Amino acid sequence: MNLEHWLGEVISENRKWSDTFGRYRNHNSISINENDFVESFRELVDRLKDNYPFFHPCYAGQMLKPPHPAAIVGYLAGMLINPNNHAKDGGPATAAMEAEVVQLLAHMFGFDQHLGHLTTSGTIANLEALFVARELHPNRGIAYSEDAHYTHKRVCHLLGLGGHPVVVDAQGRMDLNALETLLRTGKIGTVVLTAGTTGLGAIDPIHDALTLCSRYDARVHVDAAYGGFFTLLAGRDGVERLPEADWQTISRCDSVVVDPHKHGLQPYGCGCVLFRDPSVGRFYLHDSPYTYFTSDELHLGQISIECSRAGAAAAALWLTFQVLPPTQEGLGNVLAAGRRAALRWAALIERSDHLTLYQQPDLDILTYFPTRRPSSLSKIDRESERVFRDGMKSVNGQVYLSTLSVTAQNFSDRHRGVVMDADGSRILRSVLMKPESEIFVEELHSRVVRLAAQG
Repeated sequence: MNLEHWLGEVISENRKWSDTFGRYRNHNSISINENDFVESFRELVDRLKDNYPFFHPCYAGQMLKPPHPAAIVGYLAGMLINPNNHAKDGGPATAAMEAEVVQLLAHMFGFDQHLGHLTTSGTIANLEALFVARELHPNRGIAYSEDAHYTHKRVCHLLGLGGHPVVVDAQGRMDLNALETLLRTGKIGTVVLTAGTTGLGAIDPIHDALTLCSRYDARVHVDAAYGGFFTLLAGRDGVERLPEADWQTISRCDSVVVDPHKHGLQPYGCGCVLFRDPSVGRFYLHDSPYTYFTSDELHLGQISIECSRAGAAAAALWLTFQVLPPTQEGLGNVLAAGRRAALRWAALIERSDHLTLYQQPDLDILTYFPTRRPSSLSKIDRESERVFRDGMKSVNGQVYLSTLSVTAQNFSDRHRGVVMDADGSRILRSVLMKPESEIFVEELHSRVVRLAAQG
C-alpha cells in the first residue's frame, strides 16, 4: 500500500468536497509566516527522533507499534473534517461508522445484542464498565486479580468502590479458590477477569469463574483491552490455536473492554466498551439544551461518559476493518504471526544455555531471564537490568526489551533452586505484537543471547 499516494488522495478529495460549499477567505488571525513554520517544523521532526523504533521488529519492549497505513489514511480523512462523535449533530458520517465497527466488535465476542461505543482509551472503557457495576450494585465492591491492570484499583478509588485484589496461581491467572473465599463474604458485586494481562499476557479462567460468580450473584466484566482480538484464534487450526472455552464464555459475561489501538492496528487512542444488556443505557441518561436535535435515534453521547470524542478514530477503524476485518482470515492472521513468534522464541530459549524461560507464553508476550549458576534473585535482577540497558546501545545490533518486576513468591512458584536473597527481581519481557516479529525472531534471540553471554 503506497501510503504517500493515499494521503495525497485524502487531501485532494477533502478539497473537492470543501469546494462544493463555495469559496471563502481565511481570517488573518490564523495566518502564519511560512519561514517560521519551516523552522518550527524542522524542530518538530528533529525532536520526534528522540523515540524508540516502535516500527522495527528489533523493538520488542512495550505494547507499541505504528498504526496500519489504512488507519492513518482513515484518520487523516476524518481529521481534516474534525467531526465530534458525541452527537450526530457533530459527526453524522463518523457516528454511523462507529456504530458499524462496534457491531463488528460485538459480533467478534459473540454478543447477540449489545450497547457499546468507542472510547479514547481502555482506561475510560473500564471506568464506564465499573461505573455501571456501581449503579447495579451500589454497596458491593469489585474483585480483580493481583496481576490485573492497575487501572482497576484507580477506578475503584475514583468511583468510591471497594477494590479487592485476588491472588494469582503459578501461571499468573486469578486463583478461583481465593476468589470464592472472597465471594462468600457477600462484599463483591462484580468480578473483573483479564483476557491478556499486560505483564505476562495471562488469561484468567473465564469459563470456570463465570460459573462460580453466578453462584454468588456477582456480575462478570472482562478486561480484554490487550488480549481481546486473540478471540479470533480460539479454536483455529494451526500452531497459534488457543483453547476455546474461556474465549467463548465472554459472550455470556456482562461487559467487555477491548483496545483497537493495540491489536486492532489503530492510532492512540481508541478503546471500546460493550455491555451485553442494552438496558444499562439508563444509567447514562442525560439531556443537552443544544445537541441531539438532528436525529431522533440514540446519539453516542447519550450512552457514554465522555463528551467530545474524535470522529476520526471511528473513520480510521472503519477503513481498517474494511480491508482487515476482525475475522480469523483478516486480523486473525496478523495476531497469529505474533503468537507464532512468541512460541518459536520460547522454544529457542528452552534450548539456550544463556537464557531461561520464566513461563510459557499464552499470547504474544514472552518473559525470560539470563541464566546464572549459582542462581539468585539478586543476580537475575542485576543481569536483567544490564541486558535491558546494553541492548539499546549495542553495536552488534540494537534490541529494545522491557523488564517486569516479579515477587520472590511468584518466582519460586515457577523456578525452584534459585536463592531467594531478595523480595523480588526484574526479569526480561518482550512483546511480539508486530507480525514482522515472526520473520525476525531468530535474529532477536541471537542478539539477546549475545548480550546475556557477556555477563
